[in-house]
Amino acid sequence: MSHPPDGPYGYGYSEPTPWGTGIATVVLVAALTTAGVYAFGAALAQVHPALSVVVNLIAVGGAAPTAWRWRFAPVTRWVIAGLGIGVVLAWLALLLALLPGVDTV
Repeated sequence: MSHPPDGPYGYGYSEPTPWGTGIATVVLVAALTTAGVYAFGAALAQVHPALSVVVNLIAVGGAAPTAWRWRFAPVTRWVIAGLGIGVVLAWLALLLALLPGVDTV
């Protein structure tokens, strides 16, 4: 798929990619998202594990179309990447917490 020179949505930017700032944003957003999704998922799992799974899937399913549309915007692409990484890391942590012998806080 090819995009026009000013991006797929015509944002008209032509500046170089700010890799340093972008990666710092991704790391910070991923850390905050991981902590939030894990804490919320663990709290829901104490009520019922299926509730945690259902609520997480509904939340991601509802946010995914908007995130997909914003994936090429100059600033939000870094935030979207951090959110995606954070959700995946939190889900992995929640799955690891289900393993026997793993003590969670």
